[in-house]
Amino acid sequence: MQLSKTEEELMNHLWKLEKAFMKELLDVYPEPKPANTTIATLLKRMTDKGFIDYKLFGKSRQYYPLVKKKDYFSKHVNGLIKNFFNDSASQFASFFTKETNLTKEELEDLKTLIDSEIKNK
Repeated sequence: MQLSKTEEELMNHLWKLEKAFMKELLDVYPEPKPANTTIATLLKRMTDKGFIDYKLFGKSRQYYPLVKKKDYFSKHVNGLIKNFFNDSASQFASFFTKETNLTKEELEDLKTLIDSEIKNK
């Protein structure tokens, strides 16, 4: 299952905060802030999808993520590779390095990471 763009934005705030009440989530949004009802609807949808849960404190709910940001991002990248690059990580890497205007320094950093992974295999 996947999050919508607005749900992803809210999820990013929750990942940063680690746990938060709705008011705390609203506070991190820039102006103009979304309506309370909008955030409540997003939180309900995200709970129903199994991405977050909450603890009750009286009538207040403190929300926390059930899915790690790394796991969510990894699933998306792997889906992208499968759907747009014929399930070929090397095609993705080729596209990424050619089409993203990386600096020479950034490419060298990537090369170092790749060389390190090769040594670890």
